Amino acid sequence: MKNLFSNIKGDAFGGITAGIVALPLALAFGVSSGLGPTAGLYGAIFISFFASLFGGTSTQISGPTAPMTAVSMVVIASIIATNDGDVTKALPIILTVFLLAGLMQVGLGVLGLGKYIRYIPYPVVSGFMTAIGVIILLTQILPSLGYYPKEDSDFVNQFKPQAQEVILENILKEEAGEGVLVLENLKETITRAQHISQEDILKESKTLAKKDASGVIGALKVLPRALQNINWLELILALGTVFIIYGFKRITKVVPSTLVALVVMSGIAVGFRLDYKTIEEIPNGLPMPNLEIVTGFNLSSITPYVFTALTLALLGAIDSLLTSVVADNMTKTKHKPNKELVGQGIGNSIAAIFGGIPGAGATIRTVVNINSGGKNKLSGMIAGVMLLVIMLGLGPVASRIPAAVLAGILITVGIGVMDYKGLKAIPSLPKDIKIGPLKLSSEVLIMLVVLGLSTFWDLIYAVGIGLIIACLMFMKKIGDLTAERSDVTTLKERVWADETNFPESLKSEVFIKHIKGPLFFGSTSDFQQLAAQIPESAAMVIMRFGRMQYMDQSGLYAMEDMLLDLKTKNIKVVFVGLLRQPRYMMERIDIIPDFISEEQIFDDFSHCEAWVKEHAKDHIEKA
Repeated sequence: MKNLFSNIKGDAFGGITAGIVALPLALAFGVSSGLGPTAGLYGAIFISFFASLFGGTSTQISGPTAPMTAVSMVVIASIIATNDGDVTKALPIILTVFLLAGLMQVGLGVLGLGKYIRYIPYPVVSGFMTAIGVIILLTQILPSLGYYPKEDSDFVNQFKPQAQEVILENILKEEAGEGVLVLENLKETITRAQHISQEDILKESKTLAKKDASGVIGALKVLPRALQNINWLELILALGTVFIIYGFKRITKVVPSTLVALVVMSGIAVGFRLDYKTIEEIPNGLPMPNLEIVTGFNLSSITPYVFTALTLALLGAIDSLLTSVVADNMTKTKHKPNKELVGQGIGNSIAAIFGGIPGAGATIRTVVNINSGGKNKLSGMIAGVMLLVIMLGLGPVASRIPAAVLAGILITVGIGVMDYKGLKAIPSLPKDIKIGPLKLSSEVLIMLVVLGLSTFWDLIYAVGIGLIIACLMFMKKIGDLTAERSDVTTLKERVWADETNFPESLKSEVFIKHIKGPLFFGSTSDFQQLAAQIPESAAMVIMRFGRMQYMDQSGLYAMEDMLLDLKTKNIKVVFVGLLRQPRYMMERIDIIPDFISEEQIFDDFSHCEAWVKEHAKDHIEKA
């Protein structure tokens, strides 16, 4: 507690500044998510405060971020679509998924899994981050042009036949739930169908139109219509916002250019009483918990989204811990990864209860906090309180912000979040794989697969597929490397330095097997081929394990098969330099001592050589 208030002035200024920087982004991410600006603000308030209070990075400022919002947007759209386009009906399910993601993050921290996040391959992260930028850019084209599919009458009318079909299907489902037999009681179905109004059909048509135009593919599909129906005022507001954000940075970076763009463009729109589209209204009162998460809980409605919640949890963990590393580099401190995950999980859980979208550690806001004097957890807590004060005091004013201005802000976020470092490296990376006539870099292939699948299919599955491909390629490389470095030779050729003085008379009967690198399921095939190279004329084989640090179950059984084969051929085997982990594995299934007794295991080659001199001739004579 003493350390918490040791830098009150610096933390207060850092927190206030970070809160102001977070305001336009919180509003924009809330609108982009599909739950509205209030959800973005609530997320920023609660995540910032509680992630700082319970987290393991003193200077971190947390809140909605581009990657978390992009995944949340997909989740929200999917759940709303399965609930007849009714946001009110879908909201408790959406927030429960977000709550589950937060609790999973807490679990990751408690289990101590924070340190493993760093093992996610860079190409997967690079492809994912670039895809996030592409998704944000493409999905913000429509609002920047002032085109909203559900407000386009001609477009909506195309969905009226489908809307009637959906409504009739819902009637049949209702009757089935009530035990009404349709064919036996067709009059009931007709009666209910007669109560369907044109307003009901229009509402369902708008829902279907919005769904059809959602996401990257949907946006590209309706882009020609958008270009034919440009609202020039909305486009000017969006372009003006982008121009100010990039232009003002050239003047000074002391004042956040995003905030300047928000204030200036909103001021112009309001001051000149322009006919523009505003964001949704922001409520005046204090945030209240959404109790429907508990009262309306239904396990069956959450089950399909458990994997999605886990993806959100993992993504938030990666996003936060990467920002923690940035903070460490700037402050020369060391964050606590598992504690940070617990803090982020608590923040996301509480934000979900109050209706906020999930978030993570935000790099830009964290950097602003540090540069403004923030050093302790108090700065992040103050940032959250600052946003709450702004919401309570300026809610009605913020409700008049043009939607196109937030679209312009998101366009700059999309451009900024792309991994240009990874993209620039594409031409220079070694082309180590061949697909047909094409030679490619495996790193580039992984990045492009994740980028393409994330952008045009599914963010969640794209990362999983990218990880699988990366793991398979890694295993192949390690297997190839192990096979390339390992060898089986007589003691007459390619010997190691400590093997040069071996008796000449024994060199034709004694063979040596050098194992270099891990023996795992990616290298067992090559290991078996090496084992097959040992001729039947051999009387003894010396296996050198000093450079084999690891063995998995596949490698263990491959070793057992080889030893069994050599035993049937009456070939004696001795081990040299057997390391701790492989020895432990071999002892588990009794390779030691059933196949290899303790007297056949040596720490160094000199002791092995003495034993071989003593026992080799006897064994050769018996053979």
